[in-house]
Amino acid sequence: MQLKYSPPFQTRDRAVKPNHSSDWLKTDPHRMLVKSRVCFMAALLLLVELGECAEKTNSSELHQFTAVEFYDKLHSGKMMFVYFELQVSPTISLFLAELAKSAEVLQDYGVLVGKADCSKEAIYSYCTDQRQLHTAFLFRGGKEFLGLNLDTVFDVNSIVSEVLFAILREEVKYVHTDADLLAMEKSARGQKDLVLGYVSSLGTQEHRSIMETAYVYGSKYQFILITGGPVLKHLGINETSQSSQVWFLHCQRHSGPRLTSVHCPLTRMKKPLTIISLHSFLQLMEAPLVSEVHEDPTVVPPPQFPYQDTPQVFVFSRPETHHLDLDTATALAWRLRGIATLLLVHRQSPAVKTPDHYNLAYRRPQKSLEVKFVTLHNIDEVLEILSHEEQEAEEEKDGGEEEEDEEDIELHFGSLSDEIAASVYNNRDTFLDMDSITELTSENFHTVVAQSDLTVVLFYLKWDAVSITVLESFIEIADRFADSEVPGVQLCSVDCSEWTDLCSTEVGDSSPFPFQPIISFPTVLMLRPKEAAQHYSGMLGIMALHRFIMLSCQASPVTLSSQEEVTSFLQEVHHPELLGPKPDRMLGLFNTPTNEGVAVFFEAAKSLRGTVLTGLVTGTLAEKWAADQQVELPAVLVFPSWGRHTGPTTLSMSSSAEELLTSISSALLHPLPELTVESLPSVLSVDKGLLLLFVGEEEDEAGLRQNQLLLEEMRKVVELGGDKMEAYVACWIHLGRTPAGLSVLGSYLGSMPPLPALFLTHSPSTDEIYQYPPSTPIRAASVVQWLQRIQDGAEPAAGMLGADTWPPSGKFYDFLKVMDTEEPGSAQQQEPEEEEEEEEDKERVKGKMKNTEVTGSSFSSSSSAAAAHTHSEL
Repeated sequence: MQLKYSPPFQTRDRAVKPNHSSDWLKTDPHRMLVKSRVCFMAALLLLVELGECAEKTNSSELHQFTAVEFYDKLHSGKMMFVYFELQVSPTISLFLAELAKSAEVLQDYGVLVGKADCSKEAIYSYCTDQRQLHTAFLFRGGKEFLGLNLDTVFDVNSIVSEVLFAILREEVKYVHTDADLLAMEKSARGQKDLVLGYVSSLGTQEHRSIMETAYVYGSKYQFILITGGPVLKHLGINETSQSSQVWFLHCQRHSGPRLTSVHCPLTRMKKPLTIISLHSFLQLMEAPLVSEVHEDPTVVPPPQFPYQDTPQVFVFSRPETHHLDLDTATALAWRLRGIATLLLVHRQSPAVKTPDHYNLAYRRPQKSLEVKFVTLHNIDEVLEILSHEEQEAEEEKDGGEEEEDEEDIELHFGSLSDEIAASVYNNRDTFLDMDSITELTSENFHTVVAQSDLTVVLFYLKWDAVSITVLESFIEIADRFADSEVPGVQLCSVDCSEWTDLCSTEVGDSSPFPFQPIISFPTVLMLRPKEAAQHYSGMLGIMALHRFIMLSCQASPVTLSSQEEVTSFLQEVHHPELLGPKPDRMLGLFNTPTNEGVAVFFEAAKSLRGTVLTGLVTGTLAEKWAADQQVELPAVLVFPSWGRHTGPTTLSMSSSAEELLTSISSALLHPLPELTVESLPSVLSVDKGLLLLFVGEEEDEAGLRQNQLLLEEMRKVVELGGDKMEAYVACWIHLGRTPAGLSVLGSYLGSMPPLPALFLTHSPSTDEIYQYPPSTPIRAASVVQWLQRIQDGAEPAAGMLGADTWPPSGKFYDFLKVMDTEEPGSAQQQEPEEEEEEEEDKERVKGKMKNTEVTGSSFSSSSSAAAAHTHSEL
């Protein structure tokens, strides 16, 4: 595609005369193909800029072939990449996942990617040979084109690169020696330019970038790929170098100062090899060698796409030395090829206001739009300035990347919670003393667990930030138990990154300690002999977990046989080491211990162990309590910790433990609970809409009174609403004590409303959010009327709840990348290599460039007085 850009000045290309025919695309099929492929590259780059959506999409384009479909596609000549699946192992599963990622990418290149299930329907010769099951096949033109072993197509990059490499055999050549390269240069001279790419190994991201670019530009340039060999020495690259490189060989043009060698002059791409940088580099190779302008550099617009990050160098020309200045600019342009664009500024134009003592200017648009003016005396000084600027930019970039890495780490840990950020990031080099806990393995698991009535086990991953934070808290809790007099409790841990068999295997009912495979980390289980494991689902802080373990030590339920025992159970001052408020309590009242409801009560009590203390009362004592509470047996009395001045909540016996637990949860819930991080799960568990009031932090006594009046109005709403409030939970958030509520409040409307703010949200039947009119005072009667209008459909929604998506909290830890990292010192060794490459390039350029005399040009035309005022910005 011919990219036309019409700047407000005239351009002149010294190397190529443009073809101004308007019908050239219509009459030349070859160029029409180039246009279509470059258009494709533009669309491809757009997808890459938008976040590589082709690989990150959740939808799979992996086609499922039947035998009939396979042969239909095969006989149609469709290009296909197919894997014939018989048995699925972990390795095959990983491959199929990567194959699905590559399907949509290769679809853009006309390749249908799919698999055939040989266990359902055998396809002759592909499903019968076991050796074929470790190979994926590329079909082209109605026949098998190539078989690729799964060892070579192990991820999406290797799949895409290897498939395109096979398809582009004629457009991408592979060379090994200098003689092979020279032969290709001779055959291409006057015909095509060459693009030479070096990758240390095939199937990498760099290899894929070259292949995808070759698919687009393959009819315009001859692509060459090398992975090592003697040709690297010719290019000035150490054979042990791991960094990928790309060179552009100018073989098509016959004019120019560099065509004095048997080899075509070349330009090396300085940026790291990616599909975007390679596309920009090729576009830069097509840019005019020298552009002539009649405007002052300060008003010349910065370079446009795709050269927007390319520096501009302005060389000033005088009428009397125009030809010498033009030759100097051309020689300099060849030296700057791939680094900067060069513009020749005609001083005779009235629009040029630059003082005469300056003979050169430059702009680095990636850094600033400012034009800097200097006075130089030879071409090498220009290269020194640009290389100096480039080095400063790289240093700033490296420093910025280091800062970004630190910020990423801080953001990663900070996005978890303040406690995690403090304990992991600040103490990341601290050694954990695990003497107080027993480390379990596959060999000692059953033996150790059988030694105690209650074993608390933490399953963790030692490279997971949350796991390590919880492990630190777990060790502190174990130290407390070691110093206490609580018998029959031991704390243990399992490192699931080491003992994967123990964590991933289901321990069945035949085991003394059955539990399901561990699928989330960290996980805390309570193990008791001959009982199913109890999963801890509360907060993972020290106070909450310690409290849960302490409450778990007591029997659930406790059998109470006398009035004194019942009174002691209900009024008992909890253990001095039990942190937090007084625990909730519950009594089960039954006529006899064999009552059919007792089993249901026992099951519910076991589920509540660690959170609620439960007691069992039977016989005449139960009848007495039932008479006092005016209930019929069997019954359950719930004594919530917040109900100090009220009687218990009476519940009739349910037919199942699930129903009973639901009723108990509702009875334990405060009539107007304050939402905190700790209380939110219990509030949401009742599965009702939230009538949620946001209040701010009190700055003075007046603010405190205002918040108290608002809470009183909310209590009146509950009372006034009566049965209508059964569908809602009236609750409130104090944004001073729970700052996390600020982000919740902002997410409802997309902006922060004034406080106090009242919302109806989290309804089980809809995702709609309703806001109480901010201008209306919050009064109980008004709120009830507002709720009625919502039920009648007369109140518009203010917003919608977002989707419940839980993306990863941080980047996945790439172990293979860490393993492939070079040994310390390799970076220092690489620097001389790069300097050596620069020197090789400079020597080659000098050898192939005409010896341009700059005497008399604008570089030497400045007076000595002017030289004394050399621009000092650099």
